[in-house]
Amino acid sequence: MSILFQDFQIRTSTKEALAALGFDVPTPIQEKAIPVILEGLDIIGQAQTGTGKTFAYAIPMVERIDPKVNKIQGLILTPTRELSMQVYKEILKLIKFYPSLKATTIVGGESYDRQFRALSQNPHIIVGTPGRIIDHINRATVDFSHLSMLALDEADEMLKMGFQEDLETILKTTPTSRQTVLFSATMPPFIKKIAKVYQKDPQSIKIEAESLTVENIEQSYFIVKDDDKAKLLKRLIDLENPKSAIIFCNTKADVDRIALALQDERYNVDSLHGDLKQSQRNYVMSRFRNKQLAILIATDVAARGLDVSDVEVVINYDLPQQDEVYVHRIGRTGRAGKKGKAYSFVTPRKQRNLKMLEVFTGKEIKKLAIPDQDAIYLERLKRFKHDLKISIKKEVPNHVLLLSDFINDEETLKQLINHLLDNSMPKMKTYDDIEVIQDKKDRNRREERAMPGQSGRTGYDTFMITLGRKDGLNPQGLFKVLEKEYGIYSKHVGDIKHMNNETIFDLKKDTAHRLKLGKVFKHQGKNVKVSAYHKK
Repeated sequence: MSILFQDFQIRTSTKEALAALGFDVPTPIQEKAIPVILEGLDIIGQAQTGTGKTFAYAIPMVERIDPKVNKIQGLILTPTRELSMQVYKEILKLIKFYPSLKATTIVGGESYDRQFRALSQNPHIIVGTPGRIIDHINRATVDFSHLSMLALDEADEMLKMGFQEDLETILKTTPTSRQTVLFSATMPPFIKKIAKVYQKDPQSIKIEAESLTVENIEQSYFIVKDDDKAKLLKRLIDLENPKSAIIFCNTKADVDRIALALQDERYNVDSLHGDLKQSQRNYVMSRFRNKQLAILIATDVAARGLDVSDVEVVINYDLPQQDEVYVHRIGRTGRAGKKGKAYSFVTPRKQRNLKMLEVFTGKEIKKLAIPDQDAIYLERLKRFKHDLKISIKKEVPNHVLLLSDFINDEETLKQLINHLLDNSMPKMKTYDDIEVIQDKKDRNRREERAMPGQSGRTGYDTFMITLGRKDGLNPQGLFKVLEKEYGIYSKHVGDIKHMNNETIFDLKKDTAHRLKLGKVFKHQGKNVKVSAYHKK
C-alpha cells in the first residue's frame, strides 16, 4: 500500500496545504527523499523534470523553519529566473496555512529596490539564481549565518551555464552545519565533485522515469540539410497551423534569426532566450500562455519553468545534445490526456543520434517525407472545411433581408456562395525548393565497418576503451560512459568500431584533453580504462 502525505511527520498546516492542492499520494522521489531529508541528512537526488522533485525538498525545508527566528534559514538555488519563480510559487502553495512563514525570490532582471524591500522583511526562505545571490552577498544585504538548509535544484544545468564558481562562493558563505540537498537530472563528474566537497555523507536517491515519453505524443522526423531547415519550418507550420507550438533551437542566435524571418512573413511568432530583459520575457510568456501568441521559438534554458498544459506541437529545429533534453522538450505536448505531435529536423550526419533516441525512449520515431505544396494545400483545405462546418452551426444575426435578392435565383445564389468562399478559403502557396535526401543506410553500414582513424577526417585523435560487444556496449552506451566519466558528449565523437573486448573511437582533438588516459574506473563491476590507439 502506498504511503500518504498524511503519514509523514510534518506540520498540520503543511498537510492542510497539500490536501487543498488535492495531493494525497507522494510521487516516488517524494516518498523516498522526504523522510531522509526530514532526518537532517544530505542527499543527492537524481530525477527528471516533472517527477515532483520541488516538493521533495520544499516540504522538509518548510518543516525545518523556525518562524520565531527572523533570519534566512532556507535557500533554494536554480539555474534560471523562470524556474526560480516556478519554485517560489510552489513554496507559496505550501505555506498557505502557515502565515508566519515568509519567502521571497532574488533573481536577476528584477529591481534591486524591490529585493531590498523584500529582504528588509526578514524572509525565512529565499529562492534565487546564483548570480543575483552573489550580488547581494557582495552588498552585504543577505545574511546566511542562520542557514539550516540549502537546496540546489537542477544542479547540472547550473554548472553547464557556468555557475560553478558562483556556487562555490555561495557555499563558502553558509554555515558548515547546514543541510545540503542536491537534485540533478544527470550526474556528470563535476556534480560528484561538488557533492564530495560540500556535502556530508550524502544519501543517493535515484528515480527512473516510469515512461520516458508520453504515450499520447506522435513522434516524427525529417531528414533535411541545415541550409533547408528554415524552408521546411515554413512548410510544417502551414501544414499544421498550430494554435500553440514551441520550436526549440540550440542557440540564441538561431532563435532570433528564425523568429525575425517568420515575423517578416506575418507568422504569429516570438522568441524567448536568456539575453532578453526580464520584462520582455514575462511579456512573451504571458502572451503564449494566453494564446495571443501561437508559436514560441526558444532555447532549452529559456523555456525552463514555462508551464503550458496544451501545447499542440513541438518542433526540434536542432536535435539536442542529450537524450534527456529531447524527452523534456517533447514532454511539453501530449499533456492532460490530449494528443500531441513532436517533429525533429535531422541532418544527414545526425541520423545516428536519432536511432539512439529511439533506443533511449523505447519508441519508434517515424520518418516523414518533405511535404510539397499540394499536400500542404490539401491539408489546409481539409482544415478549412472542418472549421466551416462547425462555424455554420453557430447562431449568427439573421441576414435574410440582405439575401432576399439572391435566394430566389439559384444561379446567382451559387455565384454568391462561390464568391464568399473564394475570399475566405486558403490560397495555395509556393515554397522554396528543398533538396530531398535519399536514405543513407548503405553508406551508414560502410561507415560502421570502417575503422576509426581510417576515414581521413582531420581534427580527430583515436582512442581505445576496454569495453566491447561482450560487455553489451553500443554507440549509445559509449556516449553515456564518456559523458559520465569525462564530461564528453556524442557531438565530440567521430567514427566508432566495436570489437569483442574493446572499442576504438575517434575524438575531436580539442576535447581529447578531458580524457584521463590510464585512469581506471568501474563499469558494471569491470575495471575499465581509456588509452591512445595507434594502428598496428
